[in-house]
Amino acid sequence: QVQLAESGGDSVQSGGSLKLSCVVSGLPFGDYCLGWFRQVPGVERELGAIAGISDIGTTSYADSVKGRFTISQDNAANTVYLEMSSLKPEDTAMYYCAADRFILEYGGRWSSSAAYKYWGQGTQVAVSS
Repeated sequence: QVQLAESGGDSVQSGGSLKLSCVVSGLPFGDYCLGWFRQVPGVERELGAIAGISDIGTTSYADSVKGRFTISQDNAANTVYLEMSSLKPEDTAMYYCAADRFILEYGGRWSSSAAYKYWGQGTQVAVSS
C-alpha cells in the first residue's frame, strides 16, 4: 500500500522559511517520481505545480518559485523535502505531494497533476504580510 504523508506546514511572516516533508511508504526509493503541488484557498480544484524530482534525481521548478524553493530527497528516510525561503503571502496554500512509478517523459509532464497516481493529504502553509 502506497502512502504519502506531508508535514511541516505552518504560519510564517513574509520573508520567512519553511521546510516541508513528504514521507513515502510503499514505493522503493529511486523507483518513483514525486511532485509538490499547491492549492490556493478559495480556488476550487486548481492545483499549481511547484516542483518535481524524477526517479534519477532530476529536479524541475515552476517559474514562480525558482531561486526560492528547493526540492531534495533523503534515501535513508525515503522522504522528499521542499525547502521554501523568501516566502510571500501569495505562497499561502495547501501543499500536496504526489508520486508515481516510472512516469514516462517526466521532464515534460512533471507539472501535470494527472501524471501522478498517489497523493498525500496536504499540509497548510500560511504567509502573512
